[in-house]
Amino acid sequence: MQMQTERIKPAALNGTTPCIDVRPIAGRIGAEIHNVDLKHVTPAAFAEIYQALLRHKVLFFRGQTHLSTSDHENFASMFGTPEAHPTIPPAEGSRYVLELDGAKGGRASSWHTDTTFTIRPYKASVLRGVTIPDVGGDTVWANTAAAYGDLPNHLRVLVDSLWAQHSNDYDYAARHATMDKNASHVTNKLVSTIHRVEHPVVHVHPETKERALLLGSFMQRFVGVSQQESQYLYDLLQRYVTRLENTARWRWTTGDVVVWDNYATQHYAIDDYGDQDRIVQRVSVRGDIPRAIDGSQSRAVQ
Repeated sequence: MQMQTERIKPAALNGTTPCIDVRPIAGRIGAEIHNVDLKHVTPAAFAEIYQALLRHKVLFFRGQTHLSTSDHENFASMFGTPEAHPTIPPAEGSRYVLELDGAKGGRASSWHTDTTFTIRPYKASVLRGVTIPDVGGDTVWANTAAAYGDLPNHLRVLVDSLWAQHSNDYDYAARHATMDKNASHVTNKLVSTIHRVEHPVVHVHPETKERALLLGSFMQRFVGVSQQESQYLYDLLQRYVTRLENTARWRWTTGDVVVWDNYATQHYAIDDYGDQDRIVQRVSVRGDIPRAIDGSQSRAVQ
C-alpha cells in the first residue's frame, strides 16, 4: 500500500505552494518529512515544519548525514533558545549538545518527557543519529495529548486538578537493576544538582491549547497522595499514554534527525542492542513554565 502524502499549507504562507512533503507514519503521532536539507532551511520551509510539528508531535528526517555539530545547533535554534542539559556537561566541542552513548550508560530506556524535574521542561528537542546499531536501538514516542483525550470522564475530572512532584533524585538502580559502572557514572552526573518541582498533571499546551498529561519517569508522587496510591494511579495513567494507538516507533539509520514537541510527548529508547555501538546527540530549546487548566503555574520545591 502506498504511503499517503500530506501537503501542509500553513496560513502564514498565504496559499503559496508548499515546500515540503509531510507523510504521517501513524494515525495519532509522527510524520516523516521529505524534500528538506536541514543545513539550508528557508523561512518558508521552516514555517511548514513548525506547523507539522504542532500537528504531528514528532517529525522524522532521513538523509541528513552531512550535518555538523554547529549545523545541528543552528537548526535547533530555529525552534527557540537552545539550552544545555541542566546537570550533564555538553559534548566536547559544542555548547548545547547532549551526547547519549549506549556504551557509556546513555540508555534512556524509560518513558519520560525531557527535564520535567526542572521548572521549565524543554519546549522541543532535536536528536541526531551519529552511530546506529545494525539491529535494535529504535525509539518510540507517545502522544500525551491523545492520551488525555482517551481518559474516561470520571478519571479526567480527577486528574484535571491533580499535581505531581518531579525530581532527578530517585533510585535509578532500583529502576535499572542491570546498571553497570558506566551507567552509574552517567547517573552521578544527572543527580549532581538535585531539582524538585511540582507540575500540574494536566497542563495546557502554550500554542495549540491542547490539554496533555505531564508525567514520565521523573515523576515521584502525586501531591497529597500516598506513595502506594501514587504508584497505582501513575501506572493507570501511563497505560493511556503508552497504548499502541498513541505511539510511533522509529527505526534509526545513521544521519537521521528527529524533532519532537516536548510539551505533548513522552519517549522511550529501546535497550535491545546489546554491546553494539549506539550514539545519538540531542539539542533542546528552552520551554515555558507549565500551566494548569486554571492558569496556575508549576512551582519549584528545591
